Amino acid sequence: MGDFDSRDREEVYSKKVRAGKRTYFFDVKATRSNDYYVTITESKKRLEDGVFVKHKIFLYKEDFEKFAEGLKETTEYIKANQEVAEKRYEFVDSNESSTSKITDDISFEL
Repeated sequence: MGDFDSRDREEVYSKKVRAGKRTYFFDVKATRSNDYYVTITESKKRLEDGVFVKHKIFLYKEDFEKFAEGLKETTEYIKANQEVAEKRYEFVDSNESSTSKITDDISFEL
């Protein structure tokens, strides 16, 4: 069973996206046969105990087109049926002083 432990998979690329109270990680990993796949992880800190709760999905290359199509249709539906206010998220960068803020604008197109 330990053969498919995700820690054994080679990480090829990683992108971290901070969005309000959540952080998303888009990681490209390689199988032993060097096929790439994507893991999408949502991480959110629980207020009651400070523990980070993570949810992860695996997206394989044969599903990219259908996944992107479904996501695009879903986001277009929301944009067409409800006003979407773009938000600017502020967070304190741990490498800078606590008075310095960085604004991160999160947007994407499919």
